[in-house]
Amino acid sequence: MRRLADIAKHAGVSEATVSRVLNGRAGISDSTRTAVLTTLDVFGYERPVKLRGERPRLVGLVLPDLLNPIFPTFAEVVGAALVKKGFTPVLCTRTSRGVSEGDYVTMLLSQQVSGVIFAGGAYAQADADHEHYDRLLQRKLPVILINAAADGLSFSRVSTNDAAAVGKAYRHLRSLGHERIGLVIGPLGHIPSQRKAEAFPGDPMLVERTILALEGGHVAAVQLIERGATGLICASDVLALGAIRGVRSNGLSVPDDVSVVGYDDSALMTCVDPPLTTIRQPIEEIGQTAVSLLEAQVAGSPLVSDEVLFDPELVLRRSTASATHKV
Repeated sequence: MRRLADIAKHAGVSEATVSRVLNGRAGISDSTRTAVLTTLDVFGYERPVKLRGERPRLVGLVLPDLLNPIFPTFAEVVGAALVKKGFTPVLCTRTSRGVSEGDYVTMLLSQQVSGVIFAGGAYAQADADHEHYDRLLQRKLPVILINAAADGLSFSRVSTNDAAAVGKAYRHLRSLGHERIGLVIGPLGHIPSQRKAEAFPGDPMLVERTILALEGGHVAAVQLIERGATGLICASDVLALGAIRGVRSNGLSVPDDVSVVGYDDSALMTCVDPPLTTIRQPIEEIGQTAVSLLEAQVAGSPLVSDEVLFDPELVLRRSTASATHKV
């Protein structure tokens, strides 16, 4: 019964419906039947003998890593949406020693996947190797890219509006009286970071590029504080946590001396000290839209050439406060 409840919850149907599918009863739609059988495959349960022999529709879900908490969240949302559409997600995460994004594409093609969804990858870096994307284009395989991509990659894209995100964070800090506001973003050629830089209305001398890691946020914060910044907008929550560490290494505090805004609203940002004010990506909407676009392309619809943009939300917590102290 426990297994039945788990399958029903994951497939988005009732336990009675799961039972009807497993017993081969009539009156079940093809989409519901496929969703239940796909859930069995995902959980590793064997299909009933009379329901075996149908090859599951596989979809690759390629992520940079699972260390940044935003990517497990994307995996959960997209994976669940794929199952409900009757697809079996194949999770691929890159490693520093071995399996590259290109290697995963080769593997997925050999498995005759129905499509691929990328959430963060080489497509976001203008100077990265894009040969494996060319292979996907040549195969005319349905592919969806989540968040900003380099020019020349003719895939459907679903993104958070980076310009709107920076605008909301900047206006928030200005409303608190901050005049010297810094921007911490990723390296040159990183397209989401470039979009944020182009939308930043502050002093260009207060834009600091760094590696997308805790250490990068730490170093960038120290450098911006030396230039007089009292408010920091960071391109990810991970960078923001590094920035808070950098502020403290200078003998200052957040938010009394320096206010910090993150980006993503990834897991546990309410539990850090102080809880992080951040820009929330609408992950549920992005994930559902990405899967719907992929399903449509698998069914033969043309790709959506215009990037689908979603507005983010400013989430206020305790890492930002009035600019009552000048660094």
